[in-house]
Amino acid sequence: MKPLPAFELVARLEDADWLDPLAKSVGKAVRKVVRPGWVRDLLHGVPLGHPVHPLAVQVPVGAWVSAAVLDAVPGNETAAGMLVGVGTAAAVPAAVAGFTDWTQLHSQQQRVGLVHAGANLTATGLYAASLVERARGRRASGKVLAYLGLATVSAGGFLGGHLTYRQAAGVNHTEDVPHRFPSGWQPLGQLTDLVEGKLEQRTVAGLPLLVHREGDKVNVLSDVCSHLSGPLHEGKLKDRDGDPCVVCPWHRSTFSLRSGEVLAGPATARQPRFEARVSGGAVEIRLPNAD
Repeated sequence: MKPLPAFELVARLEDADWLDPLAKSVGKAVRKVVRPGWVRDLLHGVPLGHPVHPLAVQVPVGAWVSAAVLDAVPGNETAAGMLVGVGTAAAVPAAVAGFTDWTQLHSQQQRVGLVHAGANLTATGLYAASLVERARGRRASGKVLAYLGLATVSAGGFLGGHLTYRQAAGVNHTEDVPHRFPSGWQPLGQLTDLVEGKLEQRTVAGLPLLVHREGDKVNVLSDVCSHLSGPLHEGKLKDRDGDPCVVCPWHRSTFSLRSGEVLAGPATARQPRFEARVSGGAVEIRLPNAD
């Protein structure tokens, strides 16, 4: 079965570099508005362990779909209007979270995301106009605007699906590590070959690993950043209240080297952490729950 023609059109957006100047301007504006790091982490979804935006959009989309059903049944105009209002109000925080995530994506993802956001903003504007028309007693035109809004936000949802499932924006890029790494203890190398306090890359069982030595202890994480696969060994070593951390060189996600925990987004999924032991001067590692 061939892909739908609509998919081919969306795929072309990935290479639409004429969108880059606009994306740069929008990204700059978003970063100016959303400045505190703790606010960005909340909007990224660091406390939740996954992005906030997909969860937040359930409210406006759900309200608007419900309003469309009620608009089709006579006598439900008041309830439908209330749902349109709820959806329009809820679209604002959802958009803020989405734009915050969008600023930390690759160029091809940002191009599709920009059109996705444009469709959703247009839909929100149509729903706001629908509210105005309903308030003026023009229910017929209010319904028409709402249905146009639903069609537009549906197109935006299609783009959002492409962005997430085709371009892997917002997903955990280290989910495959436990399924690819062999079970049991695996040799990493000699302890004396590791430089104290330095971020190093090692490869075990075909997987790139981030290695950091603290005296006789060795911290080992997946070297692939869970956010967008950045090479962590090229990042910066940072001390955070006595806890050594690594800052991803691509989008500045920060992880504890001892636990793999996310200390600062945009990453929301922790890094796979390997247990390490030293036996006879040789370092061995294993990944708990590896297949």
